[in-house]
Amino acid sequence: MSEVYAFIEAEKTTHGVALLCRLLKVARSSFYAWLAGEQARAARRAADDALAHEITVIHIASRCTYGVPRIHAELRRLDRRVNRKRVERIMRERDIAGVTRRKRRSLLGFDVGECLDGRPQAGCAGRDRRAAGERALEGFGAHRGEDPCPAEVLQPASEKR
Repeated sequence: MSEVYAFIEAEKTTHGVALLCRLLKVARSSFYAWLAGEQARAARRAADDALAHEITVIHIASRCTYGVPRIHAELRRLDRRVNRKRVERIMRERDIAGVTRRKRRSLLGFDVGECLDGRPQAGCAGRDRRAAGERALEGFGAHRGEDPCPAEVLQPASEKR
């Protein structure tokens, strides 16, 4: 919608505002409200540019490692009260990004929590996905299809003959 209002602003010297608004099917009051807000938008842009400069200075001082949470905390330490989402938006618009940590690897050769649900997932290839109890019973003949605990073993002592 801003493009429509900007077009009316550019063409109002050659044609009347009422005619342009009628042709473009916008309310004239909306155009004038947009025109009145131009000064506020310019002030906001200037404030965003000043904040972007501070963010860039902090980011470079951190050797380009700080992301949004740390930069926001640093701004708060400097008594600069700024919303975290505003810092995030400004950093995103200006392609300022922190360094992300490497993915933690366990000594087991697979990521903890990677294969816990038993379904094959990326990075889970070649892993024995059987339950720990099944692997433990393997030594008792369960892997050959035999019953590792015959019924007579499971009977209480009073019922055994």
